[in-house]
Amino acid sequence: MDLRGKVALVTGAAHRVGRGIALALAGAGAHIVLHYGRSQEEAARTEGDLRALGVGVLAYSADLRDPDAITALFEAARAHFGRLDVLVNSAASFDRQPFDTISVEDWERSLQINLRAPFLATQQAARLMRIHTRPEGESALIVNISDLSGIHVWRGYTQHGVSKAGLLHLTRITARELAPEVRVNAIVPGPILPPPGAEADSDSWARAQARVPLRRAGSPELVGEAVLFLARNDFITGAALPLDGGEALLARPVD
Repeated sequence: MDLRGKVALVTGAAHRVGRGIALALAGAGAHIVLHYGRSQEEAARTEGDLRALGVGVLAYSADLRDPDAITALFEAARAHFGRLDVLVNSAASFDRQPFDTISVEDWERSLQINLRAPFLATQQAARLMRIHTRPEGESALIVNISDLSGIHVWRGYTQHGVSKAGLLHLTRITARELAPEVRVNAIVPGPILPPPGAEADSDSWARAQARVPLRRAGSPELVGEAVLFLARNDFITGAALPLDGGEALLARPVD
């Protein structure tokens, strides 16, 4: 897919990995629907950086725990741009919690954001993506951002790991359901940024980088480049692309 003049919606695009993805897509010429939750100042900064790249931007705040808010997000995208070509489900919670303390509310919150929201967004996106007839051999694209907790057992990340495992299977199911009009793939990042609340110079982050085979962290820009690769290669669907410096090769749980 040639991204010039296309429209991409990125959830959680105000900061961190979502911001890197949005900037990569804009750099390739795509107009951006910049979804954010409560990070208004960061969203404004990212919006300015995107506009500086010469693309159109719609910044829109929506609580992804609310199905009606997700519907409104896509209605706004349709009203503003009239089309959608790429969806990246990047927004996520990252909950670490002892197993015995997980409440029903804790469980539901993680799955609402990490699994139900991408499902509902995929439904909404597919309907909007099908409005336009595309050239032969070109499909619209949905990319889900998972992580290795959906493949390996991370101790202390029960509801998070279950939600990310579900997201990977949702990727495969929707790739089958939506073909050939829409391709659906996942990216499975490893150490890209320190977890929220952790410092880049902390010992724990240094250890996280040191244990992967490449002995370094990735970056949001590299995740953005992976999204561009999936957009440009129209023969990939149902895939989960590792972007982890080889961490998956170790099959080591996080303690």
